[in-house]
Amino acid sequence: MCIMLFRPSIILFSLLSMLSLLLAPPMAPKAWAQAAQVEYAQGLSPLDSQRPVYELNLDARLVTDGPEILRGMVWRVFANEPGADGKLPAVATARGGPASIQLNAGTYLVHAAFGRAGASKRVIISGEDATESFILQAGGLELNAETANVAIQAKHLRFSIFEREQNEDGERKMIAFNVAPNKIVQLNEGTYHVLSRYGTINATVRADLEVKAGQVTQAVLQHRGAGISLRLVSRPGGDPIANTAWSVFTEDGDKVFTSRLVSPFLILAEGAYEAVVRNGDDDYRRTFVVRSGKNARIEVLLE
Repeated sequence: MCIMLFRPSIILFSLLSMLSLLLAPPMAPKAWAQAAQVEYAQGLSPLDSQRPVYELNLDARLVTDGPEILRGMVWRVFANEPGADGKLPAVATARGGPASIQLNAGTYLVHAAFGRAGASKRVIISGEDATESFILQAGGLELNAETANVAIQAKHLRFSIFEREQNEDGERKMIAFNVAPNKIVQLNEGTYHVLSRYGTINATVRADLEVKAGQVTQAVLQHRGAGISLRLVSRPGGDPIANTAWSVFTEDGDKVFTSRLVSPFLILAEGAYEAVVRNGDDDYRRTFVVRSGKNARIEVLLE
């Protein structure tokens, strides 16, 4: 089961933080802007001196009435006609804020990317410099998770973001993988499917989350799992015995974990399990129960 908690005060703080880092400060936007660095495609002469040359000026906003995005943009300019490989040849790339790219007259496809949000349009340059403004209709998604109302350590938590809709095979297109908690991911406005992993085994939850243009959606997902450390001991509370090979099985008999560490640590979803440890030629077993938020040390007695 997944419960999503939305905290308005934190949402507001996150939104202001993102805008202050990436968009125009109200008093001196141009002085703060990061000048876009332009690179032309390898092996392609950026300009034909025998033809007129013009400037294509590019800027972008999250929403129509929002400030310019002054950092973090990636602009890609492509030729209008496909090459021999059937793809549009790259002409130039600019990274930073608003960009000014020199181009010959002609038709180009321009793609604007801000994180994983983006928009494309065809641009015609003819007879004069041109300016194109992109409205990305984008926002941010900031993810975190808890178990038993306690924040999960960042080192044990990762997220993947997918398109909401499934294809005919029941699969979703992945948009972002291995996203750390508390990181703002820029996305086009829409609803996304999020997978949260607590540890690397079977403690997962899923949720569909909506991203609104010009806003940061902050979601805290609720996991049901806990951390478990395993030890083979000669007496309760004794030192762990070396030369061990561990396996952990679910109640249904599915193997979910193996290790040759003396005292391995693992994170499991809530439920019943069996630990089997081999020491020399002998196997030792113990059943145990994982309860949400209750980290535990499981000792298997050598007897």
